[in-house]
Amino acid sequence: MSERPVAIIGKGMIGISLAVLFTGNGIPTIVLAKTREVGLEKYRTYYRDLIAQGLVTEKQAAACEKLLSFTEHYAGLKDAEIVFECVTEKLEVKYEVYGQIEAYCPALKAIASTTSAISPADLAKGITQREKLMVAHPYNPPHMVPCVELVKNDFTDQGAIDAVTELLESCGREVCKMNRPAPGFIANRLQHALYREAVYMVEQGICGPEDIDKCIRSSWGPRYTSIGLFDHFDYAGLDLIANIESYLYPDLCDTKAVHPSLQERLDRGDLGYKTGVGYYDWRERDMDAFRKKTSDPYLRFFNWKLPD
Repeated sequence: MSERPVAIIGKGMIGISLAVLFTGNGIPTIVLAKTREVGLEKYRTYYRDLIAQGLVTEKQAAACEKLLSFTEHYAGLKDAEIVFECVTEKLEVKYEVYGQIEAYCPALKAIASTTSAISPADLAKGITQREKLMVAHPYNPPHMVPCVELVKNDFTDQGAIDAVTELLESCGREVCKMNRPAPGFIANRLQHALYREAVYMVEQGICGPEDIDKCIRSSWGPRYTSIGLFDHFDYAGLDLIANIESYLYPDLCDTKAVHPSLQERLDRGDLGYKTGVGYYDWRERDMDAFRKKTSDPYLRFFNWKLPD
């Protein structure tokens, strides 16, 4: 790996979580942010959680923080070869960022956008060096969740792909590469296909949200933390799978619009945890316990090369 720092533009959850990941693997990291204090406090909060989980010592956290720096000006990114763009999901904002990167980063090898929605083909319209641009979509929080979806545009150079892949894999990430862009990339296409059927079953009175979640947790959910979907179906036998699909597919939901029950909740302002009520009532939940549950499955992936 190069000794040059990795640059991150944006001090939100994704940007700072990536800073935690890179510094936690001994990589100098510089974050572009107007308010250093806000980003640094988020960074330290993540490390306090890691210390509490017994994954990092206080001495190691202090060594990692020495690898982190902040700058308010793009000129401070001049030594970076790889830049992660983690700004708001607006093309005009991203285009402005790309122009600044091209102007101030002469050693640039790759720009990786962490967008979860925008196609790299659209992103490439706002940059001159489009051969260096790609999407590297992590899952929150990226310092704990290993999956990163790498999506190239039609002009992305293999050298840029290799540079970002090498960096991410050196930090223990599972890089999942797409042959071509598709809305939602890989994981969200699968996740929302599942959610479409789940909401449909609730609306049809087949079962409630609680039993759907219970079924996932206690049936095939744990299986797919060890083997994959194609692993399992190949092992079961494709003749069996085809017979099931011929019988089942006609009865599955194929809506192309937001479900009525979801739209009703949106219209009422019931948005889930952020407003207190969604399909579940969140107001009496132990949220500390819930957040712990969300991170527990990923603890086995923690394999950082922590600096001393």
